[in-house]
Amino acid sequence: MSTQNALLTILVEKINNDTLVLPTLPAIALKVRKAADNPDVNLNEMGDVIGQDPSLSARMIKIANSAYMGRSVKVNSIGQAATRIGLRQIKNISTALAMEQLFVSKNELVIQYMKREWENTVNVVANSMAALQMFKQRTKNRDLSLDTMTLSALIHNIGVLPILTEAQRHEEVFANPTFLEVAIDKVSGKLGGVIMREWGFGDAFVNIAENWRNLAVLPQSLSYVDFVRIGAALSGRMDHQKDAVFNLAIQRNALESVRDLTSDEFVEMRESAKQIFA
Repeated sequence: MSTQNALLTILVEKINNDTLVLPTLPAIALKVRKAADNPDVNLNEMGDVIGQDPSLSARMIKIANSAYMGRSVKVNSIGQAATRIGLRQIKNISTALAMEQLFVSKNELVIQYMKREWENTVNVVANSMAALQMFKQRTKNRDLSLDTMTLSALIHNIGVLPILTEAQRHEEVFANPTFLEVAIDKVSGKLGGVIMREWGFGDAFVNIAENWRNLAVLPQSLSYVDFVRIGAALSGRMDHQKDAVFNLAIQRNALESVRDLTSDEFVEMRESAKQIFA
């Protein structure tokens, strides 16, 4: 058995046996999500939870003051930021901002992969958000929200993390670019679905993590996966399907014209979105 097949076999067996080490959400994200699910929580209490993590607090204030929120008056405290963002959005935004903490490693090769995956993911997020903003402006659609879009794009390729973790644990055999590329291509989608279920996320997130590459999987109505695919195609993650992604997006009315994706307005939206994670 080749080393490539050995890695895939080990990963699949661990998935099937429920013994694969899965990433866990950062503690602060868990606290915020738990608080947000409490029907009695108020904005002051939520601000206190977020305030336990200085880094998250600073980034929440930053996002409250960003073009993402579309406001010109600046806020200076986590309480003001929580009020501006709102309880419904805080759950997804705080989870999204905490996700970067997962992309860490001690192995030099794996560090490079983690860095690459995070940078690629941020590009997908920024392009997806800009595409959704353009769609909302054109159609006045209120069914899809930017906070859920942000989180959807951030988790789309989450299945790479256990692969890289496994490579780090067996670096003498598996920490090799050839093996990692094959493993990521073959099993990251399945792993992404496993992680989303383990984290208690809904079916929509599971579907994105499992099927964002598979254009044959189409929700009946327009959904976040449509915009994740646009973002991924623009970010160079679906080069062999790029034209198909854009054609499908036009057919499903996610996109009016491919030309919109190179407009000054789109570029400005994309760069504003990217600054959230700078």
